[in-house]
Amino acid sequence: MNVGIVGLGLIGGSFAKAYKKAGHTVYACDKDKTILNFAQLCGTVDKQLNEETTPLCDLILIAVLPNDAIEYFKTNAHLMNADTVIIDCCGTKRTVCDKCFKIAKENGLTFVGGHPMAGTHKSGFKNSDEELFKDAPMVLVPPVFDNPELLERVEELLKPVGFGKFSVTTAQKHDEMIAFTSQMPHIISNAFIKSPVAKEHNGFSAGSYKDLTRVAWLNPDMWAELFMENSDNVLKELDTLINSLNEYKTAIVSGDTDTLVSILDDGRKCKERVDGNNIN
Repeated sequence: MNVGIVGLGLIGGSFAKAYKKAGHTVYACDKDKTILNFAQLCGTVDKQLNEETTPLCDLILIAVLPNDAIEYFKTNAHLMNADTVIIDCCGTKRTVCDKCFKIAKENGLTFVGGHPMAGTHKSGFKNSDEELFKDAPMVLVPPVFDNPELLERVEELLKPVGFGKFSVTTAQKHDEMIAFTSQMPHIISNAFIKSPVAKEHNGFSAGSYKDLTRVAWLNPDMWAELFMENSDNVLKELDTLINSLNEYKTAIVSGDTDTLVSILDDGRKCKERVDGNNIN
């Protein structure tokens, strides 16, 4: 299989390493030529993804920020083969899918929205890992929902990476869910660590502190773009959280232990209902 990778950051680099390990040919491009050269020197990338190699690809994965993904596809669609499947890896789906479905239709191409649900708080090719996606979920947003052959083909093309589960949804539903499961944890973690007490935490912190603050290490430019792309859903989740926090605050300020116990127990029960015995 010939696989094209656009962007050699954590996600693109991990895809490149996974496909190369599986014995496939990897073409790639990155705005940082130093990264591309290094990826070629270390054997992860066979050749640059360009006018010559783009038409040879069975699969092209676009692993850059949403606006860059749209621009890349628009600029390079004329080079792509009609048999190639193009999948983006962006963290939001509505804008990307809306634009890219149209570009694909205009050029007789097949584009599928994608979001690999894996990552770390570290970024860049140097932190990419061939095992990053092993057993991880992959969310797919197809252009139509009555083409099982397309989904089977996509799953087969992605098989070498080792995803554990594929979820098929709409761009709208994806963005609603991701605001809660991914974007809010990053906001909460990033805000929590700003406490003046944080700098004195050594010797007083354990697992809960580490769990809550891990993703405070983020790429500000990337996450700001993702938050703004999905601002309606993020604001909805923020309002829900702020309202909940005010309930805790009101109970503590008023010295209402019974209400505080009730609120805490309600949160415990919510976790139990959502996850049952599978506490993640």
